[in-house]
Amino acid sequence: MKKNIITILLLIACIAPLPNLLGQEQVGPLRYNAAAGMTPFTAQQKAAAKKHAAHKTTATLSLPFFEDFTGYAPYPDSNKWADFEVFINNTMCENPISRGVATFDDLNSIGIPYDSFSNSTIRYADSLTSQPIDISADSAADSLYLSFFYQPQGKGFYPLPQDSLNLYFKNKYGDFILVWTVPGSSLQPFQQVMIPVTDSLYFHDAFQFRFVNIAALDWADAIWNVDYIRLDKNRTMSDTAINDVGFTSDPSFLLNDYTSMPYRQFYANPVGEISAQYTDSIRNNYSSSQSITYGYQATAINNGAVLRTPVTNTTSFPPYTTLPTVFPSYYSTITPPGANSKVIFENTFFLNSISPTDPSGNDTVVKDQVFDDYLAYDDGTAEKSYYLNLFPTLPGKTAVEYHLNQPDTLRGMAIYFGRQIPLASYKAFSIVVYSTIAGVNGAISDFVIHQQDFFYPGFPDSVNHFFYYTLDTPQILPAGTFYMGTIQPAASASDSLYFGLDVNRIGGNHAYYNVLGVWTPSLISGAIMMRPLLGQSLDYLSVNNVSRTPEKWEVMPNPAKNSLTLDFDNAANTSYYLTDIQGQTLLRGTATRAQPIDISALAPGMYFINMIFNGLPSTPQKFIKL
Repeated sequence: MKKNIITILLLIACIAPLPNLLGQEQVGPLRYNAAAGMTPFTAQQKAAAKKHAAHKTTATLSLPFFEDFTGYAPYPDSNKWADFEVFINNTMCENPISRGVATFDDLNSIGIPYDSFSNSTIRYADSLTSQPIDISADSAADSLYLSFFYQPQGKGFYPLPQDSLNLYFKNKYGDFILVWTVPGSSLQPFQQVMIPVTDSLYFHDAFQFRFVNIAALDWADAIWNVDYIRLDKNRTMSDTAINDVGFTSDPSFLLNDYTSMPYRQFYANPVGEISAQYTDSIRNNYSSSQSITYGYQATAINNGAVLRTPVTNTTSFPPYTTLPTVFPSYYSTITPPGANSKVIFENTFFLNSISPTDPSGNDTVVKDQVFDDYLAYDDGTAEKSYYLNLFPTLPGKTAVEYHLNQPDTLRGMAIYFGRQIPLASYKAFSIVVYSTIAGVNGAISDFVIHQQDFFYPGFPDSVNHFFYYTLDTPQILPAGTFYMGTIQPAASASDSLYFGLDVNRIGGNHAYYNVLGVWTPSLISGAIMMRPLLGQSLDYLSVNNVSRTPEKWEVMPNPAKNSLTLDFDNAANTSYYLTDIQGQTLLRGTATRAQPIDISALAPGMYFINMIFNGLPSTPQKFIKL
């Protein structure tokens, strides 16, 4: 308890704007950026890229220099940039002027905190340094300007007042000189900065500029976003027009609720899973209205089938305006290549360039709809962390609601963890699968299908950087709703465990939490990054033709005083769970036909007995304890 009180006081002192500080649900800093780990570069490729950049001693770039960070890699383009510490993305920014930004935070090039032991250090954090640029033939008379846009906070946590974003110019003696700085602040729209290059010491054949953020690490990520960097001559202070039209956001997913699911689950009910429309946004950065033609098309990567022929629309966009675009979705499918095969629908969004000088990199966006062996509400990238404030004597529970369109085998769970200071590798938790949770969708009790204890958080450099947990017994689930989540035990050191939170999730988050013995709908906006893993994990398990015949059973006597027995026909792999009206599990064990179950220690009242037959839950039955 003392630790929790100290933690809360520190949080109040360091981040006063955090909402609902004393509530049960909390949002914390990411503290770990998996996208800035090994993908898309391997460790060897990344090391080679750094070595290549370090040995670029001759000037290879000339004016104009332009960068809008449009692309799909999490690292800067090594042809333009000499370091790899910022995160290139389109998820950490708020209303960007063009798709793609460079995000500065307090995480290093492999996505972990610069200081993993102290959260009170003030230090230089991320840097973004241009490759050498030859401006030796130029002078102040050529009117060189460096312009860029910046935004504090974005969709992360804002940089504190003692934080700062800084710009340095490299002179001919090799020294980097500070030419611009701005202190941290809360969220603001992107602002453009114009910096003239006037000092004769900067006009040499290896000129470089460098952005650096200074981060007072504390409890925040100290987020800055930088975009649309231009260095050229013959400019003036009023040369702020961009003359560009481009996409500013990632298109929505084809699916209505999930972001990914197994293709066999989709194929069983495509009409129910497909969103009615696609949405995106386009910005006109010209100073005048522009007539823009935009559209999209879709292809199945597995067999090349055309799912949607090109469909276009033409609209006049006012100057300096971002407008949403909407297209009806498509209901095409392909024959499943296999029961467990991965399927990808490639959706390509495009718009016409206004002029040959209009940057074209943001005129096309490819959005893959992936059908794989998991259920997901998140887009794979975390912007913040989600955690619970626990009471010392009560466990903390999370549960996320999922649905199946046909029976399937649940074989595990993938979880994205946010890093913590100090590290959270010692925080034990359980993974629990429920068919119902008390008070949700009319359920009167928790119905536990499977619980597995003594898991610990992991932070791997693996596929998607989720940590994969395998159930010791795969569970065959019927079509319909189930819940999957975690339990952090009471009276342990497992409080405030950070889970990745995708704040770009729009709509209900399907999440519930329980820290006082009652399930409560989550009020946090975003998707908690937990993914059930489905499919055949063992050769002898089949999910293709699973059928369920309701088991007949009864509890006797009812009411009961000291013991009760269960009468049923199926004798294989049968277990029971006894819960109170709050859904708390009080007794559990292997069920044996007609064997007495001792209930003498229970207080008089109403209870529920739940039976599991071969991994499938039955309908719970009510009984009275005298």
